[in-house]
Amino acid sequence: METKPRVLTQRYEVGRLIGQGTFAKVYYARSIRTNLSVAIKVIDKEKVFRARLVDQIKREISVMRMVRHPNIVLLYEVMATKSKIFFVMEYAKGGELFDKVAKGRLKEDIARKYFQQLINAVDFCHCRGVYHRDIKPENLLLDENENLKITDFGLSAFAESKHQDGLLHTTCGTPAYVAPEVVNRKGYDGAKADIWSCGVVLYVLLAGYLPFHDSNLMELYRKIGRAEYKCPNWFPTDVRRLLCKILDPNPNTRISMEKIRGSYWFRKGLNLNQSKPEIEADDAANHDRNGSGPSQSCSVASEPKQEQMKPPSLNAFDIISISAGFDLSGLFEDNSEMRETKFTSRQSASVIISKLEELGKQLSLKVIKKEAGLLRMEGLKEGRKGPLSIDAEIFEVTPALHLVELKKSEGDTLEYQKILKEDIRPALQDIVWVWQGEQEQPKETQERQQLEYVLQQQHLQQ
Repeated sequence: METKPRVLTQRYEVGRLIGQGTFAKVYYARSIRTNLSVAIKVIDKEKVFRARLVDQIKREISVMRMVRHPNIVLLYEVMATKSKIFFVMEYAKGGELFDKVAKGRLKEDIARKYFQQLINAVDFCHCRGVYHRDIKPENLLLDENENLKITDFGLSAFAESKHQDGLLHTTCGTPAYVAPEVVNRKGYDGAKADIWSCGVVLYVLLAGYLPFHDSNLMELYRKIGRAEYKCPNWFPTDVRRLLCKILDPNPNTRISMEKIRGSYWFRKGLNLNQSKPEIEADDAANHDRNGSGPSQSCSVASEPKQEQMKPPSLNAFDIISISAGFDLSGLFEDNSEMRETKFTSRQSASVIISKLEELGKQLSLKVIKKEAGLLRMEGLKEGRKGPLSIDAEIFEVTPALHLVELKKSEGDTLEYQKILKEDIRPALQDIVWVWQGEQEQPKETQERQQLEYVLQQQHLQQ
């Protein structure tokens, strides 16, 4: 453990060790410029190369950049030296949820709050084609306000990682929390596997112990495969009903995120004036429809209101962290697998969306509006690795400036890069202000100009 603070890149004062794994150590640190408390994950490059985990590190960075949500630990920036990689992350002062559960079961209202926040964040990930694959209390942190924060996306997978059968095949996760289909090694749906793990977490929060436990690993897997568990007598009927549907060993009949969020027990205590998810028939028969569910889920069936179609907002810090802090080219020599590109535009969101829809038709891609500011362009023809799909997400920096991120979600990377260079960039040029990494002027100059413009526009709004 460090006995005195040391300074990292003249920006962070690094203090005590707060966590340690096989390839990384996590330290508490403080920003010298802003005095903000952060956590810095220090990864040993040599160990990563030896274990052939370069792609995993890149994927973890890409995932954390993509899933910006109040209940997910925020990645501020990534830095690297010749021997180390540094993740500068949000500091969760409350520590692991595991430590709280280890002291005993939680009250129902507290457990429900954490479960609501967990489901909101996991569903947010699924909407963006990200599956966590290691959900457990040790990977759930608490901030100073007792709000849950998901961390450790080291085992996560993108939707594009699916095989030709549309399933994931890498067996991973923590045995007591893993879904039965993951153990069976026949392929699994990442979203349904995450839902099972969320159910195990809910049980642990309310019971104070695991639903499936055995010192013999094969016997543990047998119990998981048959969903052999027993609810304590203090579990409410609504919780038992919900758990029965989440811990369904058949992934084809397991409850969906939409129905979890529509269940009476989940919705109890929520006071959000947003669109309502569908409610299960048996719940609707026994309970009224008062209250409303979160609107972030891509599974919500009702049509969003006009004001909900506004793209998510970014501030000045966001645009600079996106343009500078997440450039992975300095981490490893091979950067050929980068699948995303960004540009800023001074056009309105509606103009940008219209241009993207026009582009989709030009490229014979089916354009689907998934939610506010998020479109998917799906290929109709088979490529080298299946049909090509491209996600386009629009962020509002100010009403007069938008950031657009284009990312290959499925298909072949080389095919995507070719289309990006030969078709997409020329077609969008009339709405683009600056492409990320454009070499016509120094990168620092681009970033300074963009930041000055953002601050100027925000000042004009005040």
